[in-house]
Amino acid sequence: MQASKGLLAAAALMALSNVAQAADEVVVYSSRIDELIKPVFDAYTAKTGTKVKFITDKEAPLMARIKAEGENTPADLLLTVDGGNLWQAEQMGILQPLNSDVVKTNIPAQYRSSSDAWTGLSLRARTIVYSSERVQQSELSTYEALADENWEGRLCLRTSKKVYNQSLTATLIETHGAEKTEEIVKGWVNNLATDVFADDTALIQAVDAGQCDVGIVNTYYYGRLHAQQPDLKARLFWPNQQDRGVHVNLSGIGLTKHAPHPEAARKLVEWMTTPEAQSIFADINMEFPANPDVKPSAEVAAWGDFKADTIPVEVAGRRQAEAIMLMDRAGWN
Repeated sequence: MQASKGLLAAAALMALSNVAQAADEVVVYSSRIDELIKPVFDAYTAKTGTKVKFITDKEAPLMARIKAEGENTPADLLLTVDGGNLWQAEQMGILQPLNSDVVKTNIPAQYRSSSDAWTGLSLRARTIVYSSERVQQSELSTYEALADENWEGRLCLRTSKKVYNQSLTATLIETHGAEKTEEIVKGWVNNLATDVFADDTALIQAVDAGQCDVGIVNTYYYGRLHAQQPDLKARLFWPNQQDRGVHVNLSGIGLTKHAPHPEAARKLVEWMTTPEAQSIFADINMEFPANPDVKPSAEVAAWGDFKADTIPVEVAGRRQAEAIMLMDRAGWN
């Protein structure tokens, strides 16, 4: 009998130990590649002792996995790119409010969900790239102007299947309405120099090689390529500086609905919005910090200052379906 009691006590202690150990771990499902997030999580572990386990995959499979796992999911957090994807996760019912005054203080409202389901961590501008050999900056002005006849046979675009272009189009709809936006997008399609590209890096290389003169890309792709090829002849241009500003999107994070360790996960998110973490995150990714009190890296700062569009990023999700249908009607593959 005494032995049985001893075994029960040992089992209870082991169970408590396992609970404590689990509470010191946060699990993140991430669509960002390992090398872009591991240094951030390693820094947090070194600072707090809390282990961060992360599983990487594309955003759609990760969101479907969280949905399918339901209450049994091991995921505490979903880390992904673009407000459109985060909005979709919110609509799927797989996130819960962050309820953090720290996050609300550190990150501007336009880069957070209005329902508090997610927050931005780093920003990227989707801007114009041009050939410094064949285009003068004075020829450039707005996204809309790339639909003008003088750019016929000179424009390159990435596929419309990528959420980055869907979000840009969604914000154009928010600004101009569907009819005017469709006219703009049709103009872009008419001005294409070649078939659409699968990724932004290939597009920038096409501009550099002379296959086209202008295009639309996310800034961090340019930063990574420029780091590898310092003599790159392609340059960045900030459009719409006389009106609404440059389209900005983000990478962000949300707390899963059935997070096993919500408090530990919330603390990690809060730390990721602080200047210490924001500097690490933005420097590695060649992105802009979402916390306005943190300066970008020297490489990113060298691209120059710009006025950003103030449309809340969640609009990209709210108008995503409308944007996809419009792009399809316009012939943007």
